[in-house]
Amino acid sequence: MFIDKETEAYMKNKSVLDDSKKVGLWRLLVIHNVPYSDARRNGKVPKLLLHRIFPNVRYSLWIDGKLQLVVDPYQILERFLWRNNANFAISRHYRRYDVFVEAEANKAAGKYDNSSIDAQVDFYKKEGLTPYSEAKLPITSDVPEGCVLIKEHIPITNLFTCLWFNEVDRFTSRDQLSFGMVRDKIMAKVDWHINMFLDCERRNFVIQAYHRDLLEHMPPPVVIRRPPALSNTNVRGRNQGKRTPRRGRDRRSGSRRHRRASAGNRDSTFF
Repeated sequence: MFIDKETEAYMKNKSVLDDSKKVGLWRLLVIHNVPYSDARRNGKVPKLLLHRIFPNVRYSLWIDGKLQLVVDPYQILERFLWRNNANFAISRHYRRYDVFVEAEANKAAGKYDNSSIDAQVDFYKKEGLTPYSEAKLPITSDVPEGCVLIKEHIPITNLFTCLWFNEVDRFTSRDQLSFGMVRDKIMAKVDWHINMFLDCERRNFVIQAYHRDLLEHMPPPVVIRRPPALSNTNVRGRNQGKRTPRRGRDRRSGSRRHRRASAGNRDSTFF
């Protein structure tokens, strides 16, 4: 797990991190001398250049800090790499599949300044990027949900993530915008493909969490105060103080006795 110095200090203050540098089964690596002032761009260094940090690793599974892994990693490799004869897998975006639509959505959401996004998209247009259409099949999307990367570390996948990082370094840190361009450039020269699986499949092995800065600004949960439960003593006392009316046969028989007594009184008075 990659963290910066600020996150390390926060975890130590919260007594989450001790001298073992582990959280559960995960070993923490503290990053020093980060190259960018933008935290999102710094996060792309271990995400896309992991083969440079761990050159002897054969497989890697990258998940963003907002996600929690809930499945055995070997099952994920089997499902998305080995079963599909693939060496790189990433989920599609859950809603958008066109880079130009994704760029407009990023501008509308304020993910990055509009001029930088426009400059990047205009450059890709000149390089031959076109809107997504059925003509690109069997490619199913140009926009990934980049929070999970499943990778076999071989020269072609290492080249792909290196070129992908170059685009993040040159343009915006929104790696969804540059993914399709880099992929198409490589696939035009090499017989290679990427397994882009459905986003609902991704949600089967990771669950959504929240970043620390978002949690700190969230309002506290609403406390619902319930009335105290009645004790058995109070309920019994209330029942003893009430008279239960006679019902059914008892009430009818009492009424007949009352009528008979009234009739006898009228007769005695008449005579």
